[in-house]
Amino acid sequence: MSIISTTILAFSMSADAFAASIGKGTALQKPHIKDAARIGMIFGVIEAITPIIGWLAGAAASSLIASIDHWIAFTILSIIGSKMLFESFKTAQEEQIKNHKIGALILTAIGTSIDALAVGATLAFLNMNIWLSAFAIGMATFLMATIGIMTGHYIGSKGGKIAEAIGGLGLFAIGIWILIDHLGA
Repeated sequence: MSIISTTILAFSMSADAFAASIGKGTALQKPHIKDAARIGMIFGVIEAITPIIGWLAGAAASSLIASIDHWIAFTILSIIGSKMLFESFKTAQEEQIKNHKIGALILTAIGTSIDALAVGATLAFLNMNIWLSAFAIGMATFLMATIGIMTGHYIGSKGGKIAEAIGGLGLFAIGIWILIDHLGA
């Protein structure tokens, strides 16, 4: 996978964490960079771990499905991308967050990183470097979640929806690229 594809993948995976952190940022009066970085770190670490878990599961199954792995990768990325795109058009529900306790942050981070688990399995099917991909995903998520917290009360939930739509389109584009590449077109 090229540096461009890895970057698109990383920022696509961080889009829902960005949207969630904007929601959390809207609940804060004046977010401090220290708090935003702490929340960004929680999101980034979890988002980096989940594709590794998915990759391990995918690597275990890859020899059984080697002849159709590109179709599986295309399907998974297309479904996740389409879901993200669909979610970006839903009306934003007001999120009443009174505090940012570690347990609630971890659960939110896990919820936004489930798609990274599936992408990790996809990377195993494609025999990609999971460590570089997981690092890029974690760093992009840290950056985007931190920015989301800091800017959430300024840009509101609409900015998060736009980021989620762009992330969904990015994943869909990567899925198409993988299919085209493996079909030899």
